[in-house]
Parts: sequence; C-alpha cells; structure tokens
Amino acid sequence: MKYKDYYATLGVARDADLDQIKKAYRKLARQTHPDVSKAKDAEEKFKDAAEAYATLKDPDKRAAYDALGRQPSGAEFSPPPQWRSDHAAGFDSFENIDLADLLAEMGRRGGGARPGAMPVQGRDYEDTVHISLADAHRGATLSLKLSDPAGEHTLEVSIPAGVTAGQKLRLRGKGGKGRNGGGDGDFYLHIELRPDPVFRVDRHDLYFDLALTPWEAALGAELEVPTLDGSVMLTVPPGTRSGRKLRLRGRGLAKRQGPGGDLYATVRIDVPTTLSEPERKLYEELARISTFNPRAALPKETSHEPAAP
Repeated sequence: MKYKDYYATLGVARDADLDQIKKAYRKLARQTHPDVSKAKDAEEKFKDAAEAYATLKDPDKRAAYDALGRQPSGAEFSPPPQWRSDHAAGFDSFENIDLADLLAEMGRRGGGARPGAMPVQGRDYEDTVHISLADAHRGATLSLKLSDPAGEHTLEVSIPAGVTAGQKLRLRGKGGKGRNGGGDGDFYLHIELRPDPVFRVDRHDLYFDLALTPWEAALGAELEVPTLDGSVMLTVPPGTRSGRKLRLRGRGLAKRQGPGGDLYATVRIDVPTTLSEPERKLYEELARISTFNPRAALPKETSHEPAAP
C-alpha cells in the first residue's frame, strides 16, 4: 500500500492536539471546497484533508496510524510485523488495500482499541526557566505550571547546583503519558540566568567591578568584597593599575563536579568629586613632589615646519 502523511496533509505537527487538528482541517476545507476554490486540484485536496481528519480525530485510528511509523508520503510500504500481528484479523492481505480503507475498517471493527496495539511513546515537552545566580550556585526547587492536552498541572523541578546559562536538563518520564503500554515522554528544561546587579557571568567564572581610591591602588589594601557565599577579604597589591583583574580562585559559580569557577575583581580607580581644604593641600603637595608621569611613554609632538636656512 502507499503511505499517506496525514499530518503533512493538514499541515500540523505529529504531536498536535485535537483542537489544532480540527482548526487545520476546517481551514483547509474552506480553502479547497470545490464550491469555493477554482483550482484544478481543489477537489482532490479537499478529499485528502477529509481523509486525514477522519483518521487523526479518532484516538484509536490515530494510535494505529502512528504505530505504522513515518514514511515518505506516497512511498510503497508494508506494515511492520508487530502491526500485522495486532491488526491482521479479518484481512486476507495488506498488499492491495488503501491505507484509508484499512484504518476505516479497523475503526468499524474496533481493531485500534485492542490491548495488543503497538505501544505509543508519550510526548516530550520543553520549557525555559530563568533563575538567579544564587539558585544556579546552590541549586533550587521550582514549581512550574504546564499545559498539555490533559489539562494544566504543576511540576516540581529540582535544579542541581552548578547549572549554567544555555544548559538543558532532561527529566525522564515527566512528559506526556504513553499509550498502549508505551513509555512516558521526557521534559526538557532550558536554563537561563537572570541579570545580576553585581556579577557578570562567563560560564562558571564571575566578574565584578572593584572601585579603588588612588591611595588604595598606590599603597595596596585589604578589602572586603562580595561573593555568592558571603563577603571575603581581598588583598590589593601596591601599585595596582586600573583595569587589572584580581582573581579569587574557586569563588565563582559552583560546578556539578570538581572545584567551582573563579571570581575576578576588575579594578577601576575612582577619585573624589569634591575635596576638603586639607585634602586639596595634600594633593597639591603630592603633585609638587611626585616624579610619576603616566604619559611619559607617549610620543613627543613633532613640528612639520621647514627648517630655517
């Protein structure tokens, strides 16, 4: 017999629910009805849509059809051995029968509802969840509301510590229910991280801006800085320049295995916008006695005027 891809005929996905199938059929029926469309193949497309809808709207016939597997539309094929043994009763041969007639006859006989029908795997579901850095670092339990053909339900999901942005978690057996003894589908959860007010993320490494005063940068300092596990002390070496990255090893995001990422403090030297009189005098004295010139390496300006004769 020739295989007919009923899902492609209606333009729906293979996991489409009954409402989607009905809407697709009604739309096609309006477009291809011979009384409406003047296209030469309108009547043929109208009949094809009706045939596809007649099978896919019936749960038993749809389950039997799905159990045939997926073939190129119009290709010659024979039902698999298990399908033949489940549905062969009353049929002399499958070779000279139309697929639509076969499924219709099975529907009249109740052949699609027998316990021996081929197992159909449950549908897989997926969703995206946005979590905080703290949840990614320590792990969390979330309640997600899901909608499927069976209705709306809540799924409790455990987020393990050490997940990263873009990671996909597979929850086995948490998808749609299987039919005729088929296994339940899986649930895939895509992880995204919400922006954090302090830290920037690069995989498991974290970055934050560390503002230093001129004297802290010049003299060095011991400063308390934030991490996801609380504040720690950071040593700023003397002579630290703006833009330098100071690393705190293992203080980044946790990993599911092994040590965590690193935390980097990016130095930014800041200056006071207003000065008291004593401060101004100290800066003036520093300017007078210091020989430091950060622009010493810049090339000197050259004159392009012609030399005197």
